[in-house]
Parts: sequence; structure tokens; C-alpha cells
Amino acid sequence: MLAHHPFAVAAQLSRTTVLTYAVPVAGLRALVPACLSLDTLDDTWAFVAVALVQTRQLRPEGMPAFLGQDFFLIGYRVFVRYTTAAGKRLRGLYILRSETDKRRMQWLGNLFTGYHYRTIDICHKATTDSLHFASKKADLRIQVEMSANGEAELPASSPFASWAQARRFAGPLPFTFSVDEARQQVVIVEGVREEWHPQPVRVAEAQVGFLHELGLPDARLASAFTMTDIPYHWKKGRTELWPA
Repeated sequence: MLAHHPFAVAAQLSRTTVLTYAVPVAGLRALVPACLSLDTLDDTWAFVAVALVQTRQLRPEGMPAFLGQDFFLIGYRVFVRYTTAAGKRLRGLYILRSETDKRRMQWLGNLFTGYHYRTIDICHKATTDSLHFASKKADLRIQVEMSANGEAELPASSPFASWAQARRFAGPLPFTFSVDEARQQVVIVEGVREEWHPQPVRVAEAQVGFLHELGLPDARLASAFTMTDIPYHWKKGRTELWPA
């Protein structure tokens, strides 16, 4: 099927900023298909990330870069694990919703993936020491501040003991999963990056409307990172039936 990521894709991620929220395990379990398990901290906290990504030259792999398209994307993702039919354990992301600033990306994204794209207004601005993101339609306002030495304190609400521990949930994770529950099929897409050096940032403001839509009153900010200029590509998706 077309929505099963039928070809490889390449892009340059010129700026990626990720806010990760910790949620009690029971709060996220119902949002994830039964074939996936939550990736947790101490069997107590599960995690949902808000990823804000400026993509450049997004295109089918093998196509010249100048024919690629530029989009801003917001992805809401749960950290999960999946055991394949062959018994291999994979760690990755399950996407709850994707948002973009271009209608053609919504159309193409929903044609070729199961990532639930919609088009919204997105304003984003970068200064020498801060990043700002806003969307009226998504009820989203985020501001993060970068320190000169690349250091920042963990949010006071974070369950992580250190940035090193938080780094496990900063991405990129090797796999992204989508699920066709009617056919009991799992689509597995592997991502490959050449560089990934997350810089911790301090969150000055974080209003994320989708978290309220999900009904997650106990969600707490756990960490925030930003990074720049990452060549990235996604392999063609592969599909398998849910393991028995």
C-alpha cells in the first residue's frame, strides 16, 4: 500500500528541537496499539516527545537535492518498543500526529505514510540565544534558551537524574512504527543519520495544545534539546503481521 512508506526518503534537517514529556505509564498505554510496548524509565514513566523540525530538500532518495522541498514539521511521538515476528526487539517511535506548514506535505505525507498529517500555521524565529515557535491553530507556544557553554539545568519536573540519562530519550531512535490495526500489520521504517549532537536547552515557555487534547494532565517536562544541520534519510518501509 502507498501509506506503507513505499520508497526511501532523504532530507537535511537544518534545525531540530525536541521537548520530551514524562507521563505515568498508565496515561500513555491506551494511546499505543497493543503490538507495541512503552519504552519506560523504571517502569514508572513513559515519554512523549514534541519534535519541531525544519527540513530542507526533502525528496525521494536518489533524486537530486535541488528538486527537494522545504517544510516545517511538528511531530508528536511516543517512545516505544516492538518485538518482530523473528523475535528481534526494536526501539523506536510511534507517531500520534504530525503537523506541517504546507498543504502539499500534508497530502503527500498522508498518501505515503500513516503519520496523520494536518496543515497548521507555524511561526518560528531563531536568535543568537533563543528559539521561538508558535501556532494559533495548534495552540502551541514554545520558547527555549541556549547557553553560551552548551549547558542547561534539567527541568525541575524531570524524572531524569542527569542529562546523560535524558539523552536516551532525545532521539533519534532507529525505527518509526505505524500500525494498520484492521489488517493487523506493522510498518517499520528505519532512519539513518550521519550526525546527531543534541545540545541541552532551557525551556522558558511551553504551551502544547495537543497534550491537553490527549488528556494528559500529569505530563511533566522532562528534557529539551536542539541540534542543527543533520543529513538524514529513511529507508523504505517494511511490513509484517503482528506477531502471535
